[in-house]
Formats: sequence, C-alpha cells, structure tokens
Amino acid sequence: MKHDLEDYLNHLITEKGLAANSVSAYGRDLSILIRYLNSIGINSLEEIRLESLLSFLNDQAQLHLSSATNARRVTTIKGFFKFLKSEKRMIDDPAQMLESPRGWKRLPKTLSLSDVDRLLDAPDISRPLGMRDKAMIELLYATGLRVSELIFLKTEDINFETGVLRCFGKGSKERLVPFGSVSAKWMKEYILKFRPHFLKKSQNSIFFLGQGGKPLTRQAFWKTIKKYAKKCGIHIPVYPHIIRHSFATHLLERGADLRSVQLMLGHADISTTQIYTLVTRERMKQLYHQHHPRA
Repeated sequence: MKHDLEDYLNHLITEKGLAANSVSAYGRDLSILIRYLNSIGINSLEEIRLESLLSFLNDQAQLHLSSATNARRVTTIKGFFKFLKSEKRMIDDPAQMLESPRGWKRLPKTLSLSDVDRLLDAPDISRPLGMRDKAMIELLYATGLRVSELIFLKTEDINFETGVLRCFGKGSKERLVPFGSVSAKWMKEYILKFRPHFLKKSQNSIFFLGQGGKPLTRQAFWKTIKKYAKKCGIHIPVYPHIIRHSFATHLLERGADLRSVQLMLGHADISTTQIYTLVTRERMKQLYHQHHPRA
C-alpha cells in the first residue's frame, strides 16, 4: 500500500498541480490510515472494506481533532481510493459511500454505573429538599429527559398506573416516556410527603417545586447536580445532560435497540442518537483491552 500511496501523491503533484503543503497533509492522513489498517490485520488493498474505513474514522473521532481535519481526511480517503479504482488497482471503491462530516461531534461524556449509584445516593432523603432532589435525579436517569422537560413536568403528565409520563420536548413536540418502579417509588414518596412542603399555598401544577411553590430554573438544578457530584467524589464535570447521555449509553450497552432509544430521547433524526453507539463501542474496546488475556 505504501507504493500505491507514493504513486497517488505523485499524481497529485504532477497531474493535479496541488501545492506541496497540501500534498504533505494528504500524505500524512493516508499514512495514518495505512498504519491503522495494518494494526487491525489489513495489509492489502483487496482486504479493505467500507467498514474498515468507518472504523478508522470512528477511531480518529476519539482524538477530538478539528472538524476541518476530519473533513479533510474523508476527502483525502475518497480521492485516494477513486484514484486506485481509476488505475484499475481495485475493482470496487470502498470509500464511495463515505460522507463528509458536517462538523463531527465529539463523543458525549457519560457516568459509570458506580458513579450513577453514588450520585443517586447523595441526597439526604430525611429532608424535603433531599427527597425532592433524589426523586428528580432518579427520574432523570430513568427517562433521559432534558432538564427543561424535567423542571416543567406537571403532575397530570405522570401516570403511575401505567408507568408512563408525557413530556414536551424541542418544538413543543409531545412524547410518552416509560419510567421504572424505582423512580416511581421515589416520586410517590416525594409527592405524598414532601411536595406539600414546597407547595404551601401555591396552586402550581409543576411536579418538582422550588421554594415558595415556584418552578426550578435550569441553573438551580445544574448547581444541585454539581453539589451532589462534589459530595460523592465524582471527579469529572457533572451536569444534568450527562445523566441523559448515561441513560442512553447504558440502555444500548444492555441491548436496547437504537430506534427505541431515539423515541425515548425525543430525537427527530436517528443520526443524532447514533453518536451513543460510538460511546458503547469505545467502552467495549476499553473493557477488551483491560480484561482480555491476549489484548
């Protein structure tokens, strides 16, 4: 493959008239690709498939490179394999179906299961504020709600008999989301014993209330999450959306299908949900290298 690379770079100089700096950048990108392919046991052009190239690009996405660098690499790969096919060095072009990224997304950060457990156990449930926070965090992890959906959830939108709640996401789109028995237990405890403490004389139908019976703000809930993360010794930045990321990732790791997770999260496009499959793939790689005797 190195010989093919040299021929392609000469082609760019002599026939395409590209500047030396551009050709040098393309050469670096393709050298990185070839080293990656060799590392996974691919040593000839005939062995390269679209899946191999996607695996390489996903691997590179972990490096948090700029969107311009990622886009250039896709363009470089497509150009290289187009050249090889035109020169009849390959029958099929494995890069033909690659799409240039529109500013690649970084992988969302997630909490481990042990971090989630510690965060859920952090509130002091003997106090009204602690019980409210406990119920909120339990529900957030049980459903993957956005924080705005959580703080504006109304009592009439929760059906404890069916274990389903109704929320309104982006663009006021309504969706139904299931919640489990554990979160239901804490929500019932909160609404029966502690919500009246916050409600007082207010007639507010918002389920989770702040002092004086008013809805919580996003900022207030963010500070709450941050406080509990610090209390239980979680050392990565914790914010409400990381619980949503963790919800989706943990579901997929345990076999949930992508379409169901998309519906629960309220994503209009399944490509938005697909980012979580990269997280689970990366975690599987880490577990493999950590535990496999021949990793």
